Amino acid sequence: MNLPRFYPIFDNVRWLRRMLPLGVKLVQLRLKNLAEAELRAQIAEGQARCRDHGALLVVNDYWQIAIELDCDWVHLGQEDLDTAEIDAIRAAGLKLGVSTHDDVELDRALALNPDYVALGPVYPTILKKMKWHQQGVDKLTDWKARVGDVPLIAIGGMSAERAPGAFAAGADVVSAVTDITLNDDPEARVREWLEATA
Repeated sequence: MNLPRFYPIFDNVRWLRRMLPLGVKLVQLRLKNLAEAELRAQIAEGQARCRDHGALLVVNDYWQIAIELDCDWVHLGQEDLDTAEIDAIRAAGLKLGVSTHDDVELDRALALNPDYVALGPVYPTILKKMKWHQQGVDKLTDWKARVGDVPLIAIGGMSAERAPGAFAAGADVVSAVTDITLNDDPEARVREWLEATA
């Protein structure tokens, strides 16, 4: 499966309103601490906007809502896998992305026949506290050898400037969060990303 090589992650559908018109073709909504009605509203809007722009929406965590709203993709972290009903996700036709950080998690992810595997944090990240320190680009090479044809996502501390190194090491897709959302000109930064990953 060939995925777009640039994969921004946003915490509110407002970002999709701004970034999809620039040419973003793969995006994740990672919504936190919202009432269920607001979750549904944002995911529904995100899905509609992505379809209007020929883009893929990946819903983080909320696989039940993703099924109910006829979404196309869901992303699950390792803790989410403990409670998610993978058979229900597959029966609904959703594609599945899984976060991994170590060998045990990679083996667990590959056993699910995922549609992509994410490795992180490649570089130090300020997004969330993790027990894993930076993995380094060399681990991307190792992971890619192990996942084979499954798309490999590099995430964590990524920037447009670091993207070429991640691709050279074996990543198929590079994901970014704060490099965009904390930038003084997020639109300009997304354009730089799109150019770096074209």
